[in-house]
Amino acid sequence: MADDTFYMKQALAEAHKAADRGEVPVGAVVVCRDRIIARSHNLTETLNDVTAHAEMQAITAAANFLGGKYLTDCTLYVTVEPCVMCAGAIAWAQLGRLVFGASDEKRGYQKYAPNALHPKTVVVQGVLSEESAELMKVFFKKKR
Repeated sequence: MADDTFYMKQALAEAHKAADRGEVPVGAVVVCRDRIIARSHNLTETLNDVTAHAEMQAITAAANFLGGKYLTDCTLYVTVEPCVMCAGAIAWAQLGRLVFGASDEKRGYQKYAPNALHPKTVVVQGVLSEESAELMKVFFKKKR
């Protein structure tokens, strides 16, 4: 059985794909019963869609894979703390676990809506947080 670090590395690989496309480097994977069922990264620029965050793309792909909207047996791994919009989607999908890397003090759900997630969702934060934060810093430094 792979651990949280292994799956977060997969999410980081997705974040690198986003950066390569000029997207904010956030990546996500959804795992169900020790199997990755969805991979995604930010596509807001590519799709001209403010809702095309990595988490939203991953939730949609996982629900399609499973044939149902609830992801209670799944874990979402995302490189950066979800925003309020994504936290709402995570709640509606009733995800079993959320594992994220870097905190987002400016736009993260914990600042604006700390109770946004489903009450049964288990949250683990800080997995490969330094790598995730560094990727964001490098990306935005290049943008300036």
